[in-house]
Amino acid sequence: MTAPGLPLRQLLMSLGEPLVELQTAPHGLDVPVQDVAILDPEDPPTAAPGELVLAIGARGRAALPALRAAGRAGAAAVAVKLDAPGQADALREAATEAGVALLSVRRETRWEHLDSLARAIIAGPDTPDAPGSPEHNAGDLFSLAQTVAVLTNGIVSIEDTSSRVLAYSRSSDSDEVDDLRRLSILGWQGPEPYLSKLREWGVFQHLRTSDTVIAVDPHPELGLRRRLAIGIRTGAQPLGTIWVQEGSRPLAPLAEQALVGAARVAAAQLVRRRRELSADVRLTRTLLTGLLEGSTGAQSLATHLGLDVRRPATVLAYSAGTTEQLTRAEVTGLISVHTAARHRAALLAPIESRVYVLLPDLPANLPMATVRGWAHEVVEAARDHLGVRLRAALGSTVEGLAQVPESRAQADRILDAMGRGGVDLEVAALIDVQAEVLVSEVLALLQERGGLRDPRLTALASYDRRHGTRLAESVLAWLDALGEVRVAADALHIHPNTLRYRVRRAEQLTGIDLAQPQQRLLAMLQLRLPADS
Repeated sequence: MTAPGLPLRQLLMSLGEPLVELQTAPHGLDVPVQDVAILDPEDPPTAAPGELVLAIGARGRAALPALRAAGRAGAAAVAVKLDAPGQADALREAATEAGVALLSVRRETRWEHLDSLARAIIAGPDTPDAPGSPEHNAGDLFSLAQTVAVLTNGIVSIEDTSSRVLAYSRSSDSDEVDDLRRLSILGWQGPEPYLSKLREWGVFQHLRTSDTVIAVDPHPELGLRRRLAIGIRTGAQPLGTIWVQEGSRPLAPLAEQALVGAARVAAAQLVRRRRELSADVRLTRTLLTGLLEGSTGAQSLATHLGLDVRRPATVLAYSAGTTEQLTRAEVTGLISVHTAARHRAALLAPIESRVYVLLPDLPANLPMATVRGWAHEVVEAARDHLGVRLRAALGSTVEGLAQVPESRAQADRILDAMGRGGVDLEVAALIDVQAEVLVSEVLALLQERGGLRDPRLTALASYDRRHGTRLAESVLAWLDALGEVRVAADALHIHPNTLRYRVRRAEQLTGIDLAQPQQRLLAMLQLRLPADS
């Protein structure tokens, strides 16, 4: 079976300026790109379905045979370098006729760099078990770079220990990008004159030996804007660096905190890229999900990660109003970076429509207000940077890992109640919504078990549906207002006499006596059920 591939649109969003520019896409931008092929000028022009063909050494009109061959084979796109602006017109016409997308590549770009980056993106967040799989905590390095850019208001690149660019964020304005950033992306690594200055200023020494963020002042005479940097490390071993360049906007106040979390997330990804811990990553994911669901014992995860099963732990649960894959990936990345910055041992597991964060090895006296503050940071960042409204629930702090399923269950109960409405909170613990949670669970029981309902109230809801009346809604408003007719009428925007009539009419139709406390109590509950349940 052929892999579905990555839409050309998403590949271009990740590569973007200054590497490539779209010249034409006769079949649109949703064409799937499945692989990358390098076409050497000495080889006959060939291609395969779904390939991005890099036509190296074939500049200008010399790329025409490659375009025609790619079109016949059903390739996704062809990338070429142009010697002169006028060459683009002829190539665009040929690509349109062949039915294949055409990308122009900057002359300074190294083909092996473009090949490496494109393969990393294609094998990214939609490929199981690849670096950047959705099951992994923060997605691929490109997604992480974009997340950090959103959180910092900056322009981000992630490099290895040889200053080779591994991934970078998108920038909508090329004027924001300084010379170091532009030349690093085009040439795959930082130009030596700039690197020597950073060595002279002690930046690289700091990055190799410290876990803290370092600021590099702007140097307009060198074409350098202000930037922050942090080393990516595993233990004492340096793995790379995350750079954040300031663009047209000042960097965010919490930019340094975001970098700390991103460095920890990136460390796991770079280790995985080296294949040193790929099996451990999958095992961690399996054990964590099993623990949260109560199907795996705590000792297995504790032994695997060196955790203390007797230390306090808690679960945070996040739910968003959207399930779009791109948005979910960005939200998951944002949660991962923020949480890693606050708690080094934090573990993250997306399960169905929710994202769970396990905080193990907590200090015995950690105030719940501190954890609540961490959750608020995530919710505010998602709203401010992604335009996504998150709800967060704080599970109970349990004595050890064995009780983690209880903490997760409590967080789920809170999110369930928040999802049914009536809770105007973005972050909640059980103490905040105790009544709402219990009422929500009673309503769920009534909805599941029809035998617990009063058939007269069921008949009232049916009457409203058939006749377009609002008797059930009016009775509930009157009950919620404790019989205060004017208050209930104002809530419904009707005259008090209209409300009195509706309540009497409901009693006449059903035979319910709302003067009886038990009948009032049952009506207050059952009338809260969805009208079609």
